[in-house]
Amino acid sequence: MQKSSIRHILDLVAQGRLDADEALERMSFETARDALHGLDLDPQRELRSGLGEVVFAQGKSDEVLLAAVEGLRPHGPVLVSRVAAAQDRLLRAHFPQGLSWPQARLFVVGDAPRLKANMTPPWPRQGEIMVVSAGAADIPVALEAFGALSFWDHDCGCVTDVGVAGLHRLAPHLDALRKARAIIAVAGMEGALPGVLAGLVPCPVVAVPTSVGYGVGAHGFAALSTMLCTCVPGVAVVNIDNGFGAAAFAVKMPGKQ
Repeated sequence: MQKSSIRHILDLVAQGRLDADEALERMSFETARDALHGLDLDPQRELRSGLGEVVFAQGKSDEVLLAAVEGLRPHGPVLVSRVAAAQDRLLRAHFPQGLSWPQARLFVVGDAPRLKANMTPPWPRQGEIMVVSAGAADIPVALEAFGALSFWDHDCGCVTDVGVAGLHRLAPHLDALRKARAIIAVAGMEGALPGVLAGLVPCPVVAVPTSVGYGVGAHGFAALSTMLCTCVPGVAVVNIDNGFGAAAFAVKMPGKQ
């Protein structure tokens, strides 16, 4: 948003011609534009919707990726998701102080203390929002969710490799899971874990199917179908491999009444 526009709005507030809430509303719908790279950045998104714009790296050229991060950087910490190995090297070269988390395919420019603390295992085993993965192969998607929650500075925990092939592995974590405000359950193969969890806890479960599985697993569609067909109430399902979307949904859910 241009300084002249901000000053005009502030002048109107100072003159009593515009109240503070209306001023905030006007500023939240302004965008920063970068026509050179085809970008239409949205630095006021957090004011408007509660969560700031995140850069989705997949499919972006090097020039566009760097321009997007640079464009958002003056407005606060920048989270980049779905970062491929070559893109991670590019970002580390241009932003040497950034945080690189290849396992979660995330990169952060700016201050993100909770994310920095949570990048190295063992991960916290309790939190207001819990991320649970069925198998070790599901961990990258689970960490995308856990990393996004950490970036947004939410109290979160992460429990991995507790799928239905060895369901007893959930037992040590049930107390923490039952205290959570929301659970993100990540599973491939037949995708049974979210339904099992929803039958054991009072909070909502956000189910994330992953593209892990053999043959008729169909790159996650079998898990997606299982989760959509669950008979257990209290399960919401996001897209295949969409750990980020699950985190955003959990953050926006109202707390316990």
